[in-house]
Amino acid sequence: MEGHTALLALLLCITASASASSQTCDPVEVPDNPWVQVREMPIGCWTSFLGEDKTEVHILNLHFTPMDAKMFSLNMTTAKPMNLILTTPEMSYAAYYINTDVNIYVNNDSTLTLYGEHGDNVHKQDFPTENEELVKWATQRFGGVTSFTTVRTPKTIFSTGREGTKLGSSDCTLENEDPSIKHFIEFETIPLASSFKSCSMQHQNPSDETELHIINIPENATIRYVSVHVDTEKIISVFLRGPQGTTWSFHNPRHTKFGSNNEILLTSITHRLMPSLTLNSDSAEDVQKKALDHFKANTFTSYTEISLDVSMVSLVLGKKDNPSVTETAQKPVISTTTSAPHQMPLLMELYSSPDYRSPLDPNTKVQSDKRIYAEISGHTLGEIVLTIKVISCFVRSKGSCPVVKEMPFIPEACSTKVCPNSTRVSFSLDQLQELASTTWDLECTVKLCYSEKCGDGGRVKRNLEVTQPYMPPSTPPCFDYGLPAVLGIAFGGFLIGVLLIGALWFIKIKTGYPTGLDMSSTAANLSGCPCSVTKRQPVSTNPSPSENSSANASIGSTQSTPTSSMA
Repeated sequence: MEGHTALLALLLCITASASASSQTCDPVEVPDNPWVQVREMPIGCWTSFLGEDKTEVHILNLHFTPMDAKMFSLNMTTAKPMNLILTTPEMSYAAYYINTDVNIYVNNDSTLTLYGEHGDNVHKQDFPTENEELVKWATQRFGGVTSFTTVRTPKTIFSTGREGTKLGSSDCTLENEDPSIKHFIEFETIPLASSFKSCSMQHQNPSDETELHIINIPENATIRYVSVHVDTEKIISVFLRGPQGTTWSFHNPRHTKFGSNNEILLTSITHRLMPSLTLNSDSAEDVQKKALDHFKANTFTSYTEISLDVSMVSLVLGKKDNPSVTETAQKPVISTTTSAPHQMPLLMELYSSPDYRSPLDPNTKVQSDKRIYAEISGHTLGEIVLTIKVISCFVRSKGSCPVVKEMPFIPEACSTKVCPNSTRVSFSLDQLQELASTTWDLECTVKLCYSEKCGDGGRVKRNLEVTQPYMPPSTPPCFDYGLPAVLGIAFGGFLIGVLLIGALWFIKIKTGYPTGLDMSSTAANLSGCPCSVTKRQPVSTNPSPSENSSANASIGSTQSTPTSSMA
């Protein structure tokens, strides 16, 4: 019996040990990390400069490692008019695709070989290769520099077609930057595989649960500043561990919950989160267990350990096969976020009544004489609750010649208990009644506020179908006369007739003969009225036969006319 008890206790210990060990994983060096893309934050700048001819000036400083193939693709077919300066210290090759508004400049002594069309747009000139001196040369040559970007181990570089300027200073001051925030250009680089280790417990994490990502910077690493971009629409938890003095800067926190032993900077609202825990150990097992305990989780999605020998790095967090924000915005969804890449996505729902109970279907047509009600909502940032403030709204018709009209709005009251992460407004569609278009994009610009501080929240857009109200066809009015109306009309006609007859009699008495109307010769002779009351004129004593024959028929008629009097 004692032997069975000991065996059972041993099995329980083994099971518990296996269960505990299954919650962690051993990181290994991998050629590519599907969850976290690591980039160095090199020297660069981004300005508001635009040449007098509306031409941008961009400098690409390219670097390759000895083991790289040193071949890349440059696609600028959708770029704005620009002068593009390419510089690299290594022998490399590039296939380029440009439009006629793009001019490429390379150094006379450059070992960069370009292959492509529009060869007349490729110019070789003598300019310095040192960063500061190159900026000075470009400023003297073109009047300024729009951007200077350092790209390490590029595979593809392409233009997004957006303007390359940035609000702010027009002077290019080189400093450490995150190249991925430049929306006018994108590039794919060879990952720094030897610089980090990773492992994943994804197979134990159901897809409907919140993802947990753990990032660890060992104590012996030199990294002290990390710029993080979240590229997933899912709700995620992020556990960040680094040496004392490390700062994690989030540009688009999205649906993110945080846990860290370091300071976290939320750049969208310029707010700092103080360390929420203490962890001095940098071992993978200790960090993973601490993360599970902090978020009360049973497993995690990924663990990444970064050991780059640089002071600043940029991370893109999100699985590579997830659709990007731009791709998501092109799908026919209820509402989309058109905010800048560093902002949190928002959702706009439309309602037909102020009770906000039944949201409108995107294909439902709203009559232009109605009022619509909108609710714009976001999400919390960890334990931070942001309030949403609507700044302006407008509608844009869809078609080859879009019409844009500003949409005045009225804020709708909503308690913080009912609307903890949303705001409500209403619109009148009256101004759309006279317009032919029925399909519109309703877009609002918002700000995200925490306490008294507000930052740019981007824009949220929603499609809107508008139809004109039904107007019944116009028909002649049909009057229904009752007995009082009939009697009134009859009496009115009688009174008018009496007045007219009285007026005619008055004229006849004063003038001696009727003016404009001979009562005895009217088409409708009045019965009972004398044929004539005027004084008869003397007549000849010997009337003609014709006069004698007509006298019996109408004496008054023949003797009261001017013709008879003259005879």
